[in-house]
Amino acid sequence: MNQATSEPESSTAAAVGSTAHATKKRVGLSRRGERIFHWCASALVLLLAIGWVVVGVQPHDALGAHGVAGVASSVVSSITAADAPTAAYLTDALLQSVADPLRGTSGKLRVRFSTPDSSAIVDTALAGGAKVAYTQGASVATATPQRPGIWGLALKVGSALKPIADLSVITMHAFSEKRSGRVGMYYLGAWPGEKGRVRSEAYANPSGFIEVTRENEDTPVSAHFKLRDFLPHDQQDVWPKMLVLRIQLLDKLELTLDELERRGISTKGVKVMSGFRSPQYNAGGGNTAGRAELSRHMYGDAADIFIDNDGNGQMDDLNHDGRIDIGDSRVIGAAVDAVERAHPETVGGCGVYVAGPGHGPFTHIDARGYHARWTGTGGG
Repeated sequence: MNQATSEPESSTAAAVGSTAHATKKRVGLSRRGERIFHWCASALVLLLAIGWVVVGVQPHDALGAHGVAGVASSVVSSITAADAPTAAYLTDALLQSVADPLRGTSGKLRVRFSTPDSSAIVDTALAGGAKVAYTQGASVATATPQRPGIWGLALKVGSALKPIADLSVITMHAFSEKRSGRVGMYYLGAWPGEKGRVRSEAYANPSGFIEVTRENEDTPVSAHFKLRDFLPHDQQDVWPKMLVLRIQLLDKLELTLDELERRGISTKGVKVMSGFRSPQYNAGGGNTAGRAELSRHMYGDAADIFIDNDGNGQMDDLNHDGRIDIGDSRVIGAAVDAVERAHPETVGGCGVYVAGPGHGPFTHIDARGYHARWTGTGGG
């Protein structure tokens, strides 16, 4: 280091002027040797620090048989590669690879549902040693939680967490928790499958119940809908409530709204007139005219909707003919037909309805798994 050569000698050497001391041999390293030694020592410490950092952030299994040498080789390759991505890019790419399949065909789902006997929501074998984590307040789990509740999703590497925005996992009460027609204080009644009347797998008992509270009822389940949109209209003062809702319905609804938007119809005012109906409510709650004994509403994959952008509580004039009638229901029905043609996996029922006592025209949409169409005059 050039600056060192201009510094004064040590005080001892400067104070001694005798010939004997002047001619005495210097013991140990020369000044040039000291400079070289200090430079090498500093470089070694720096290399060791880098090595510890690199090894510290690598998952143990990733080191493999090559150990630190393999890590060093990987680091060198990454640094010298012309198109080497940044760590932030890798993290975002990994987040996207986990989140995108969970958002459904529409890309607009905000939840996934799980029961205690469900398989993992996400494959836990992720790149770079990352794991999917479930978060709730200060709680963090790397296995799908067993107790009912709403959990945020995140990626976990070591002790670091990066949340996955706008996605939750809702763990449900198992169907087997129902006793005498109730889960807790909420009365549901009995499904046909409990009485041995199951015509197909589509009519099997629901897998579980979502617990809806005053605190979580506004949880988004998709871009346009929240949990409370699908609650039955009975037992107003009973909390928590129990809800059956299927992902297939949410995805189909969002695809239908996308199709309406493509046709120039705003869907910002979409409303759910009727979502989940428990067996007891389907049989005797509200206006029961026209309801099927085996209504898809009992299975969480049906909703009666209308578009109310002007906020007057009924269907808008979607076909611009100056009237509010079943023709506007058919506009939504045509969008459902287009969705099923483009996405055969969404096949299900669609019924168009006229206005009735207490409601305007509406369209029934379900994801029952087979094609069904009808025109109705009562409930969906």
